[in-house]
Amino acid sequence: MGIFESYALRLRRKRWRMRALVKRRELRAVADRTGQIRPGDVLLFMTLRNERIRLPYFLQYYRTLGIAHFLIVDNGSDDGSAEYLRAQPDVSLWHTDASYKRARFGVDWLNWLQRRYGHGHWTLVVDADEFFIYPFHDTRPITALTDWLDASSIRSFGTLLLDMYPKGALDAQIYTEGQNPFAIANWFDSGNYTQRKNHIGALWVQGGVRARAFFADRPAHAPTLNKVPLVKWHKSYVYISSTHALLPRGLNRVYDEWGGEKASGCLLHAKFLHTFADKSREEMTRRQHYANGREYLAYHRHQSPDLWCAQSTAFRDWRQLDALGLMSTGGWA
Repeated sequence: MGIFESYALRLRRKRWRMRALVKRRELRAVADRTGQIRPGDVLLFMTLRNERIRLPYFLQYYRTLGIAHFLIVDNGSDDGSAEYLRAQPDVSLWHTDASYKRARFGVDWLNWLQRRYGHGHWTLVVDADEFFIYPFHDTRPITALTDWLDASSIRSFGTLLLDMYPKGALDAQIYTEGQNPFAIANWFDSGNYTQRKNHIGALWVQGGVRARAFFADRPAHAPTLNKVPLVKWHKSYVYISSTHALLPRGLNRVYDEWGGEKASGCLLHAKFLHTFADKSREEMTRRQHYANGREYLAYHRHQSPDLWCAQSTAFRDWRQLDALGLMSTGGWA
């Protein structure tokens, strides 16, 4: 990368930091418990809208994993999500009715909160339907992973967003509050992935079930599946495209270290439950997502699809995903 391109990226990062500073005015604190945050705590940041049915299991899962505090932006929920979160003792909650799209799909809000509260902490940024797994996550807390990353001088940890789905029509099995979503959505595509590096070193991945079922005729429009959700945050960092890419650009190098493999994980994606059709209709109306909800338009054409096929793979555990090459233990044993 040349000197002028490097300088342009520094200016871009400064611009996104300033934008986050301005966008902080759109946030109103509802329950500020950030005084509970201690040095060394791993923090989770999230933006959501109308995810009440998912929240009990989501919070239970991440508390068990070792998340110490949740910092959440509620973007105008009207299903009881805000009331539920406000009552949780380890949640700090902010409210906004401002445009999700004009906040760069929530990135500006979270960049501010991470700058304000995440500096010096390992921070995990996920959606309400994303469940972080990493090597040994079933026996080692997330602090064991972050301690190893610190000892290895690694600042960021990458994942593949792995779409999970049930066998049969999505509305054939009803998801209930508090239920493990993967008791229903326990299948995935083990192949059909493409990857390329972009200009800032991020490994751009597409494919899987969404490319197969919704974008078969337009694979270049399929959703991006690479994410860097776990970062040892510094106040000068910014996400620039959801959690797909960051600046400084070195944080995107979460792959191939000296000819070997870096440790990586997966985000198990529980989007495809019986709630999928209603969520798609809502987002089609709001048009607050990328490209005016082009992704949701594709979903809307398939009201309750059966995403299973003969090549679908039943999920067992992280070791299976490691053997399939979808995540890696790297140098962590």
